[in-house]
Amino acid sequence: MNDNTLKSIPKNLVPENYLTLANDARVERDKQIKLLLEQRKLPASGWCEPMIEHCISELALLDSNNFPTRCGMGEREGRIVCDLVRRRHYNFSHGIGRSGNLTDAQPKAAGSTIMANLTNSLVRDWIRTIGIPSCGHAIVVPLATGMTVMLTLRAIHASRSAARYVLWSRVDQQSCFKSIIAAGLTPIAIDSLLASEINGNGEQPQAANPTFATDLVAFAKHINQLGADAICCVLSTTSCFAPRSSDDVIELGKLCKAHSIPHVVNNAYGLQSSYYCHQLNQAARTGRVDAFIQSTDKNLLVPVGGAIVAGSSADTVDAVARLYPGRASGTQHLDVLMTLLSLGRNGYSDLLKERKEAYAVLLEGLTNLAKAHNERILPCRNPISIAMSLVTFETTTCRLEMIGSMLQKRGVSGCRVVSTTDSKTIDGSAFQAWGSHSSKASVPYLTASASLGIKSHEVANFLAKLDEVLRKYRTKYMGDGK
Repeated sequence: MNDNTLKSIPKNLVPENYLTLANDARVERDKQIKLLLEQRKLPASGWCEPMIEHCISELALLDSNNFPTRCGMGEREGRIVCDLVRRRHYNFSHGIGRSGNLTDAQPKAAGSTIMANLTNSLVRDWIRTIGIPSCGHAIVVPLATGMTVMLTLRAIHASRSAARYVLWSRVDQQSCFKSIIAAGLTPIAIDSLLASEINGNGEQPQAANPTFATDLVAFAKHINQLGADAICCVLSTTSCFAPRSSDDVIELGKLCKAHSIPHVVNNAYGLQSSYYCHQLNQAARTGRVDAFIQSTDKNLLVPVGGAIVAGSSADTVDAVARLYPGRASGTQHLDVLMTLLSLGRNGYSDLLKERKEAYAVLLEGLTNLAKAHNERILPCRNPISIAMSLVTFETTTCRLEMIGSMLQKRGVSGCRVVSTTDSKTIDGSAFQAWGSHSSKASVPYLTASASLGIKSHEVANFLAKLDEVLRKYRTKYMGDGK
């Protein structure tokens, strides 16, 4: 209702003073929505659910499928036969974009267009506030991370048609490698360098622990051998499973800038880490980062199916939007918009704080557990994932993966057990020690992560179950009666 409608309400329906109070509340709601649309910035405090639903419903009414005078005669008119589906999507049905561009306005859906553009603006503001102020442009893509990486590679290749190679710092997740193949490009996997941990004074201790680092020399060597014009881009990774650390995106960014080679960063769940955000911002500031790509489900706790393409300039981000074929689903934008509005800056900040605290508890617990079982925490600079060795659990009678199965039967998911003895072939390319991110890996281990949304009681529950499983494994498969 607007002012004119409220003024037309007869006094015999409701006392005027009551109506005035109700109208004041309506004006306050409209003021919040007006401020959001004008500033297009994430509110400091999250909105309540009725307020979010009011805003979303108002936007949906601007789409032609919800017009009272609708008379659709085309092949796609936003008709929904199942009422459950209609309510699930809050009466949005036209999707977003047009056949030629993911961010184009849609004539039949002014509300969906506003919703999508507002979401992209809030996402950019959110990325800037959590530690990447260099982010100038960002869009939500209704594809999961691997497919979005593929789309980004194709967009870059369109401006470098003679280039065919992607220099890829190996990370053992099939989607990363397959995204290069799906883009029609040739991946050149560069293994991690087995380096030594450096102490806080910048000196290498006498008994240094080996850790995996980005082989910058190998990257430079391939650039010189192939020629910069033959390389479509460098594809690096920040967030990944321990004991792999983040790639040195700062130095890779400088290398790419020096040779005028695009640099794409797979930042799948890196937005939940201040360390990864700082690395990305520095890489963009001192070198080159054409796009960094992250998952919506891992960083915003929404259902799987969306990703965010962001960058300091609009070139690559806009190219991805232009390359997207056909109209797109607006579901991912709607999920992200509602989540950001419900959290606000303060709510997301609280989630980040909880995650850091949970990581500290997990690290302490795994360290104590490792000592109790004569194992150790593998060194790496990874603020989300932790790896614990399983050297003393190796036996010829049972594969180490049984530990993972035993954990899964107890309701533990996401914990990975890597033996380093497996190999895998993907599209004709062989990878030794698959799962460990490097052919040089030799220490078996398990990983656990303190990711966004985790609660302290989950960490405590996991540590208790892991201790139980390790003891039972020794007794059952190693004949250790202790």
